Amino acid sequence: MNYKFLLVLLLSLGLFSCNKTSDKKVLYLAHSLPQTHPVHKGIVEFQKALAKKSGGALTIKIFPDGQLGSEREVVELLQIGSVAITKVSAATMSNFVPDYHVFGIPYLFRDKAHQFEILEGPVGKSILEKGEKFWLRGLCYYDAGSRSFYTSNKAVRTPEDLKGLKIRVMNNQMAINMVNSLGGAATPMAYGELYTAIQQGVVDGAENNPPSFVSSNHYEISKYYTLDEHSAVPDVLLIGTKQWEKLSDQEKSWVQEAADESAQAQKQFWKESVEECMKIATDAGVEVIIPEKSLFAEKSKSVLEDFQKEYPELADIVNKIKSN
Repeated sequence: MNYKFLLVLLLSLGLFSCNKTSDKKVLYLAHSLPQTHPVHKGIVEFQKALAKKSGGALTIKIFPDGQLGSEREVVELLQIGSVAITKVSAATMSNFVPDYHVFGIPYLFRDKAHQFEILEGPVGKSILEKGEKFWLRGLCYYDAGSRSFYTSNKAVRTPEDLKGLKIRVMNNQMAINMVNSLGGAATPMAYGELYTAIQQGVVDGAENNPPSFVSSNHYEISKYYTLDEHSAVPDVLLIGTKQWEKLSDQEKSWVQEAADESAQAQKQFWKESVEECMKIATDAGVEVIIPEKSLFAEKSKSVLEDFQKEYPELADIVNKIKSN
């Protein structure tokens, strides 16, 4: 049976709607990550916290591993009310709410503490709420790490070391502009092709967070990992407004409180995952480099200037983040 047809059939039967049995409600949550991922672990904490707060009156059933479709497909299911909750990248949300674009600006956050001070404060909460007109209400942010450069044969300690290096990036204009501004040669490429490309010298390196660096086995063929942390795009826990509006005020309070608690737990899961992956990389002989981030930020400031020209209406948000 065709997968798409099966989804439509199940939806028509109401399987993925908010299921109510007597005085109990079940919210369906779908995402595309494996169950070993620190974000999935955070979602499990959300599930536990909500069940505890509601005394079992409001619970969550989780469908991980892309069981109900891709990230985009599940977002569409939220919009029509067939699935209640999902997790997406803030980059995905920028297709609906332009404000999310600011999180892709390189060197936007000074460090992890600054990042979550912004995300969990007035600026971050305001952006979460702006998705409502697209039937997507943000509940909280999850840590998705920071992307840094890794290279095969040349250590990157300053921006000058990137000169002429072919660095694989996502097919994203801001990422391309960032690498080029630092003197590198940005090379968009499918992620699945990257291991062989590094191994054969088609590219000199790439950029990603530590868990991805290790899970992809790129640490086997990349001798240097430079923790410049140029990009820190968070994940977003979303609830569809069609399901949100079916909840009572008390139930909404339980959901929001449980989400906020899970966000704190998830940050610890991510931290532990990073520590574990960094140990694997260093044990394999990868040299970890802690550079002077300000040098990279200064060299790439043209990316921010271009962003402000393209999105002048977001200048106030950027200024609030920078001045915080």
